[in-house]
Amino acid sequence: MHETTITVTVDGEPRTVTVDSRTTLLDALRDRLGVISPKKGCDHGQCGACTVLLDGRRTLSCLKLAVAEDGGEVVTAAGLADGGDLHRMQQAFIDHDGLQCGYCTPGQICSAVGMLEEARAGHPSHATADLGADVVLTDDEIRERMSGNLCRCGAYVNIVAAIREVAGEGSVR
Repeated sequence: MHETTITVTVDGEPRTVTVDSRTTLLDALRDRLGVISPKKGCDHGQCGACTVLLDGRRTLSCLKLAVAEDGGEVVTAAGLADGGDLHRMQQAFIDHDGLQCGYCTPGQICSAVGMLEEARAGHPSHATADLGADVVLTDDEIRERMSGNLCRCGAYVNIVAAIREVAGEGSVR
């Protein structure tokens, strides 16, 4: 077993932790740092419950080795809020009842925030009709871009409505 000390900024706070070189970012966050917003679902990168924003991009934290992210910046769904003020995406999920059991919600929210930034940067998806035009976030486009995040409760219609609302408001923050 080879342990390494790394420092990652988690939700705006630099955190130092010693981890085995085989420890995933998800396990380092949850088990070593007590950051419980990202959830362990499938632990194989198939469900999206562990999605966080890593250096500004959405990523599946169960597929990243913590040692590879030394010096990185992690934002979880809990870190999106500004003190007592919810992030617009968090509020939209509440307003549109985009959650049921809530297990997938932190990953859904981080993925939605990251997805909106990708769309604004012009990154196409498999559903993008015209690769030469600006991305238009239709419901089909949103569903395609969020397809890596599963909800066992089936709150998809409300999740899409929440994302559509925030997408229509301009910038993510």
